[in-house]
Amino acid sequence: MGVADLADYPWDAVAPYADHARRHPDGIVDLSIGSPVDPTPAVVAAALADATDAHAYPQTAGTPALREAIAEWYHRRRGVPGLSAENVLPTVGSKELVALLPLLLGLGPGDAVVHPRAAYPTYEVGARLVGAEAVASDDPGQWPSHARLIWINSPGNPDGRVLSTDELRDAVTRAREIGAVLASDECYAELGWDAPWDAQPVPSVLDPRVVGDDLAGVLSVYSLSKQSNLAGYRAAFLAGDPTLVERLLTGRKHLGLMPPAPVQRAMTVALGDDEHVAAQRALYSRRRAVLKPAIEAAGFTIDRSEGGLYLWATEGRDAWESVGRLAELGILVGPGHFYGTHYPAHVRFSLTATDERIAAAAARLTG
Repeated sequence: MGVADLADYPWDAVAPYADHARRHPDGIVDLSIGSPVDPTPAVVAAALADATDAHAYPQTAGTPALREAIAEWYHRRRGVPGLSAENVLPTVGSKELVALLPLLLGLGPGDAVVHPRAAYPTYEVGARLVGAEAVASDDPGQWPSHARLIWINSPGNPDGRVLSTDELRDAVTRAREIGAVLASDECYAELGWDAPWDAQPVPSVLDPRVVGDDLAGVLSVYSLSKQSNLAGYRAAFLAGDPTLVERLLTGRKHLGLMPPAPVQRAMTVALGDDEHVAAQRALYSRRRAVLKPAIEAAGFTIDRSEGGLYLWATEGRDAWESVGRLAELGILVGPGHFYGTHYPAHVRFSLTATDERIAAAAARLTG
């Protein structure tokens, strides 16, 4: 298995529905992709502009200031104290990390990569890239003994599921039993909505209530794409087991995966500024409050979705039928078929549209 053997990109199948939705008299409301539409915070853009004299190669490991900012952010925002430079590593995007992690860990045929049943497809792509088996399972008791990498995702994409500290602890325990690396994709962690996550932080796998004082075999992955509207910057990072971090750093040095110096400076500033994150969260909260009841009024049941940027919904029929029905209204969504084989009757609505487009979608759904 290699890049040439990967399947066609699934989103190409949505193109005819997008064309149909664009013919709506008031235009398309594209709720299919979770790409931010709001501006990059001014404080971050200014930091990027100030760092454009980047004549030297950047540090793959990240500048000392960036690594310190990542560690301090985990303490302040995620309840994870005691991290140092040896525990953290900036990465060129989180999708790139997800796809390459099996390769960087040396996985291959005979190994398994576990991922959630409702899953971001890049987990499986990373497994297929190295010839490993991809296994969809949410039950640690069913994780196979030949698993060498286990992905969990909280809040989840597409289903918005948030894992409790007890669930995270069970995942860590099972991963250690079978000798697998546990990687927790936490890119939506600042976006918890329903109780109790509206009043308390979404827990990290690195939380002392989960791992105690032992980070062995555990990684947390985070991205600034969502909380800070930096999707175009490819600004992400990981944290956890220092032995794994060093191993990944060595591999990334060989591959030339160096986050650009201006982006590293922008990340440092973004991680130290909570005000813009709160403002962005408030925007998504208002959009969710408009869209969620409209989806329900249109006959959909919303499952999970207690966190993250999506509403995971079903009207009890094949997802492509729902996609077609919504396209008639000029609304484009993602079919559940793209997120594994277990949810063929679900669709994913994204909150990443402007206030005006979200209001338009709500009006069409309830009209």
